[in-house]
Amino acid sequence: MSKITWKPGTFEYPIPAAMVSCGTMKNSNIITVAWTGIVNTNPAMVYISIRPERYSYKLIEKYGEFVINLTTEKLAYATDWCGVKTGKNVNKFEKMKLTKEKCNFVNCPSIKESPVSIECKVKEIKKLGSHNMFIAEVLAVNVDEQYFNKKGRFDISKCNLIAYANGGYYALGKKIGKFGYSVEKKKRKK
Repeated sequence: MSKITWKPGTFEYPIPAAMVSCGTMKNSNIITVAWTGIVNTNPAMVYISIRPERYSYKLIEKYGEFVINLTTEKLAYATDWCGVKTGKNVNKFEKMKLTKEKCNFVNCPSIKESPVSIECKVKEIKKLGSHNMFIAEVLAVNVDEQYFNKKGRFDISKCNLIAYANGGYYALGKKIGKFGYSVEKKKRKK
């Protein structure tokens, strides 16, 4: 089989489906983004890309902070709904029965129902074309205690996270390896 060449486009899948909360505890909003990721380790930095005409764009630009809330199979409907409705006309927290949770380092709320909420402070806005990229420093990562194993380690497999690919939401499958497993030395039997 050979590959068919298409015109250039956004076809790097799967990618996270995240609900980004922004604004203030009183005047908050949620926007669903799939264009998010890691840009640096030290300091820890992430990005989200949003169209400037979106309601949340103006809130993030004004306050300079946001929270990336990872989404789950249970949150899939709310994730999609918060991506197609505008916060200019509707309170997404109320309509989707999501709970605002006070953050430690930013003034906008996180989403209590999310297993992982990442508090972010905007450092730079890159104007790219259809979307602008908010590059932000991670101030804190808040993880629901139910996702820790008996040894006190975060067990991401318990979260039932979802991803976005080519217009659809997908449950993440089983773990098939770990970083470095391809070069790991095999333990000798005694």
